[in-house]
Amino acid sequence: MHAKPPHWLTPEARHKLGQSRRKQIGRQQHNNLHPKERPIDALTLLNQAAKGRLPALVKLKFQLMSQSPFSYFRGAAPVMAADLASIPSTGILTQICGDAHVRNLGAYAAPDGRLVFDINDFDETIRAPFEWELKRMAASLILAGREAGLKESAAHDAAVQCIAYYAACMQSFAQMPLLDVARYQVHFEGSAVHDALLKAERATPLHNLEQLTQPTGKSTQRETPHRFRTIKPTLTRVTGKEAQSVLASLKPYQQTLEPQRVRLLSLYRPIDVAFKVVGTGSVGLRDYCIYFEGNGPNDPLFLQIKQETTSAYAPYLPKAHPPAHNGQRAVQGQRAMQLQSDPFLGWTQIAGRHYLVRQLNDHKGSIDMEDLAGKGLLAYAQVCGELLARGHARAGDPLILSGYIGSGEGFAEALAEFGTHYANQTEKDWESLKQHLKHRGKTAASKRR
Repeated sequence: MHAKPPHWLTPEARHKLGQSRRKQIGRQQHNNLHPKERPIDALTLLNQAAKGRLPALVKLKFQLMSQSPFSYFRGAAPVMAADLASIPSTGILTQICGDAHVRNLGAYAAPDGRLVFDINDFDETIRAPFEWELKRMAASLILAGREAGLKESAAHDAAVQCIAYYAACMQSFAQMPLLDVARYQVHFEGSAVHDALLKAERATPLHNLEQLTQPTGKSTQRETPHRFRTIKPTLTRVTGKEAQSVLASLKPYQQTLEPQRVRLLSLYRPIDVAFKVVGTGSVGLRDYCIYFEGNGPNDPLFLQIKQETTSAYAPYLPKAHPPAHNGQRAVQGQRAMQLQSDPFLGWTQIAGRHYLVRQLNDHKGSIDMEDLAGKGLLAYAQVCGELLARGHARAGDPLILSGYIGSGEGFAEALAEFGTHYANQTEKDWESLKQHLKHRGKTAASKRR
């Protein structure tokens, strides 16, 4: 007879199951990092991850990553995935967003129109050891603190606070009815989140119309008064067969939506298509935007059709078995972790490639690094800890997680120490990337002579 799955065990047994994983790796042993044991160097990993991306944009991606250690960190999830896989783990799995850092939380419009603040990047999402997510967030807090000019002790305290808050929230979730955990709302304080919500309030579809399109001087039944601007290198109009293939992807996309969303989308008329460069880690992938009109030119809708590839963590998780369609993987991971998701969230395919579909910048707002100066980072660290705890509790088992973590004091200190070690390693990897780009630039210049 097969053993019962963990969720069929009693609450006491699930809590003890979490405690038993301390024998696999102690809570205070999470400070270890062994970068010298990398079987493949960071630059090789980045080049391998760039295969299949648009070559001209890969160059831009590396240039963006070379701007600062934190910028490098944003684009180096494949490197950290390899590093995390090389050290012992708890084996306690939950859905992770896969790219937890301070810029990947933000505000957006919920289906009921209210503004919410949550984790908002799921390109790398997969079921993985829960502490991988926390270690990436801890490293990002150290790097963000350094970029904001904070003392090292302040950045360390922020990382400790994040994990300690995560632990406290997980203890609370373990004692709550499961349905209450599933609908738990986070109440935010602090200027960083407040500023992001203000930005989101201003980021309306009409604002996008002004920023992304330009008047054509025509307004007839066949001609619309607007079309996409060309803003090189980030926004380029797409026409002809390429535009037709993007529009054709809407048909399979509709099959991934709820019927009421399909009905609403059918009332919008597609007007124009563009190619957009977004983010840092996603640069080089194909990313399209479709501009729709509903009840006239003052009723725009913008959908983003964003290429998704295999999660950077997948090679190290042979038993994870994510969906074969990477757009579906990203959507299902997002829905599992978020309290409320974009009503137009879905997936499709174009020319055999996988894509996620969502609204483009609909009431979206993110954190700026300057928002994290002074005491801003410490307050924001608590938000990060609470949102990660809620996402993991929704998609995993809070009893197993809290059973392992316990009070979280030693665990928080160990992960903050790991964050410092990894931030130091990131700075070294960043320097290597800059030297590589400098050498490549000199080589290219000499060939042109």
